Amino acid sequence: MKISFKTANGLLILVVTTLIAISCHKDKSTNETTSVFIGQSFQGGIVAYILQSGDPGYKSGETHGIIAAPVDLDSALVWGCEGLAIGFTDSLLGSGNENSNKIVAGCNITNTAAKICLDLDIHGYNDWHLPSKQELNKLFINKSLIGGFNKSASYWSSSEYSGIFAWRQDFIGGFQFNYYKSASSYIRAVRSF
Repeated sequence: MKISFKTANGLLILVVTTLIAISCHKDKSTNETTSVFIGQSFQGGIVAYILQSGDPGYKSGETHGIIAAPVDLDSALVWGCEGLAIGFTDSLLGSGNENSNKIVAGCNITNTAAKICLDLDIHGYNDWHLPSKQELNKLFINKSLIGGFNKSASYWSSSEYSGIFAWRQDFIGGFQFNYYKSASSYIRAVRSF
């Protein structure tokens, strides 16, 4: 966001400019280049984040990022398997898919947040997952551009804290905290592009 002041006929005018990241994405199947920006409907969902230099998975000259499902999937899903440490889940950008697969492989409960995300198919895109802690934070940061979040609720991440707790994030102020895996929380699936 850029804030500047201008004068017109002796009056002070405040000008606020919001900058939105726009990148070009080349579709390997059609060889077509399209502009991609946060908040855009794209590949089954809404562009939630565009990778920047220094992010895991960033490649100079290529556009990659995170796509959020267009709506929350459920408001009453548990992370699952409280008391069982899945182990070795990560919090970093790009780790949500691997985390989700580890949760499903290590937890025999059928309706966990990770399982619902992995089973999701939206317009032929079936590579959805429960976001990692950092991926979920990108959703929070860009929530107004993505839309559809319950801004007074908490959302699960795929990042485990311990055998009893996993990380989630409230969408009121963005606070990330660990909470009981058996508790219900909202989920928003994501995929990478």
